[in-house]
Amino acid sequence: MTKSFLFVLRKPSYDGIYVQEMLDIILTAAAFEQEVNVLFLDDAVFHLKANQNAQNSGYKNTATLFEILPTMDVNAIFVEIESLAERGLKADMLTQSVQIKSRATIANFMGQFDVVFAS
Repeated sequence: MTKSFLFVLRKPSYDGIYVQEMLDIILTAAAFEQEVNVLFLDDAVFHLKANQNAQNSGYKNTATLFEILPTMDVNAIFVEIESLAERGLKADMLTQSVQIKSRATIANFMGQFDVVFAS
């Protein structure tokens, strides 16, 4: 039985192994042919920012990993517009096309999914 999943990311890039673990979970759900969607809120929007440099962080450059999500059966990538604006970013500064959601619609949006995985 296929379920619809929404993975909600809030933490910034290069904040421990959290991001790498979340990516593993996202890709595992997609590998089992579930409907996988990802929502970026708060500092997590930086994951999608173009021209990142992870060289001195000690972590993998996760931006390149997020770029492959659409090819790994991830249905859609969503970003909260207010999170972008509060961090001085715009959708055209991201590494891929995203669907924009407003903060006022997030709660109802999350209710559309069978499983919401957030941390």
